Amino acid sequence: MYCNFMEHGIEYAKQAVKEDDAGNYRKAFQLYMNALEYFQAQLKYEKNPQIEKTIRQKCMGYLRRAEEIRSVLDNGRSMPASNGDASVAARPKTSPKPKDGGRKGKEDPELAKLKGGLDSVIIREKPNVKWSDVAGLENAKLALQEAVILPVKFPQFFTGKRKPWRAFLLYGPPGTGKSYLAKAVATEADSTFFSVSSSDLVSKWMGESEKLVSNLFQMARDNAPSIIFIDEIDSLCGQRGECNESEASRRIKTELLVQMQGIGNDDQKVLVLAATNTPYALDQAIRRRFDKRIYIPLPDLKARQHMFKVHLGDTPHDLTERDFEKLARKTEGFSGSDISVCVKDVLFEPVRKTRDAEYFIKSSDGMWVPCELQRVAVKTTLQELDAQGLASKVLPPPITRADFNKVLARQKPTVSKADLEVHERFTKEFGEEG
Repeated sequence: MYCNFMEHGIEYAKQAVKEDDAGNYRKAFQLYMNALEYFQAQLKYEKNPQIEKTIRQKCMGYLRRAEEIRSVLDNGRSMPASNGDASVAARPKTSPKPKDGGRKGKEDPELAKLKGGLDSVIIREKPNVKWSDVAGLENAKLALQEAVILPVKFPQFFTGKRKPWRAFLLYGPPGTGKSYLAKAVATEADSTFFSVSSSDLVSKWMGESEKLVSNLFQMARDNAPSIIFIDEIDSLCGQRGECNESEASRRIKTELLVQMQGIGNDDQKVLVLAATNTPYALDQAIRRRFDKRIYIPLPDLKARQHMFKVHLGDTPHDLTERDFEKLARKTEGFSGSDISVCVKDVLFEPVRKTRDAEYFIKSSDGMWVPCELQRVAVKTTLQELDAQGLASKVLPPPITRADFNKVLARQKPTVSKADLEVHERFTKEFGEEG
């Protein structure tokens, strides 16, 4: 298969030039994109630096011409005829463009529509998730600080060959905090934050999806420093060549590859952050674009202990530090999401006690609290207190360790050992511990 990549790329390029010269620009555009896809695949395996340099130069030329054709077709302008030179990649072709580069005056309505659709993915308000709210994952947090915080606050650190990391892949079982970590990045970073999913970038209209990808990266460059967070990236960038892969899917992947590689662009101030639960499903070329591939594992003992405290927050409870430690030990194998669900269930236990209580006691401040049968207790129910107009005076009891024990008796972890083995194997092959 490897030896055919170059041959296929050259063949598609020749056909593209032929159609370009004949004025069949829509067909030429698609052929240029096919050629780019095969040349990108060739780059994965190419060991000869000179050949690799030549391929990259050709890619730049093909990409420029494809962008020119797409721009002209989108705007309905006429295209100047090609001179039939088969080395089209080595020469830049020009097409009629506004003198102001399209940035002044009336914006192309189609482009405005695409940008308007992407405008909703910009997070303009900070999510308010601090680094301290993220339990554990110290290596991941340090690496992201190197990539996001330091370059903005201390640009003088990054001179010469020292460049900040430009692409991170966060992978691990579901519910381990990958998206939560991205929210912490958005909170702490003084950058424009684009949060996108596959649904934001996939369109039913032919050719629009790759334009959305291209415009997303262009908007990120225009608003630099910026961060593009792509959640569930495996749904966009699965393995190429799969039997269920569509033509549209291939074009999206090709465009994403080109944009992440930054051909012809200076992307030093754009960070790509992506998350996936299935790292092996990612296309190899996409995987290689990520400088750092960080495993986000299940939380350890200290992290679980911290999570119970965070999720309880200021809700009244009588748990001690030792109780939190016992809960952490009892929930080995639980993900952060599992613990969140557990605490959410526990938060309703006092409400259930109040709803089902048959005895209440009146406190010194006039509030009615459910209790067991005792000498000073009043036999009544929540419904009766409500009927007496005392609904606002009813207060649920504080959360106890027994409430947690009751919920944990019926809750099980959602991540299997087989899932963990897959991610641990990927970490040994391609990643690093978070």
